Amino acid sequence: MAKNEERRNLLADAGIAVLAREGSRGLTHRAIDAEAGAPTGTTSNYFRSRPALVAGIFQRIGDRLAPTAADLEIRSAAPPSRELFADYVRDIVRRLLEQREVTLALFELRLEAARHPELAASLSRWQRDGFEADVAFNEAAALPGGRREVALFHYAIDGLVFDQLTSPIDPGARTDEIVDALVDGLLPS
Repeated sequence: MAKNEERRNLLADAGIAVLAREGSRGLTHRAIDAEAGAPTGTTSNYFRSRPALVAGIFQRIGDRLAPTAADLEIRSAAPPSRELFADYVRDIVRRLLEQREVTLALFELRLEAARHPELAASLSRWQRDGFEADVAFNEAAALPGGRREVALFHYAIDGLVFDQLTSPIDPGARTDEIVDALVDGLLPS
């Protein structure tokens, strides 16, 4: 298997671009080669099958959507509170909306996995790992809420981001205000 991590990331990024632009039907090894400007067959050298390609794209999406160390460090100095929790959630929503292409690709892959059980394993593992990391982070930071509340925020954020990226039900609503209302409604007093 090819070991060049930079090339692997370039190909995964090209896959993200293809997914965001064309949907899952457009996601082929050839389409990624063309998007990346790579010779035909390059993508299949790095990702031998569609499930391997999808798993690689999930990994890259996670890398691209992760908070920066600087963002985490800034917040780590603040005392645990509802406001700090809300600040973390606002940051997650901001990253998802600012990286529109990545988030659209993620939604496309989630839909694709719902239609194709052979891809669902990659998605499920990726989602479970991310959720467990979020719960562990919340506990380690002594933020309010527990496992249940973190799950509720995942559900709420997915809906909010999907709404904002597609056809907002209230185009004038400020995203930060929505997040603050979610925190008020979902976190125990």
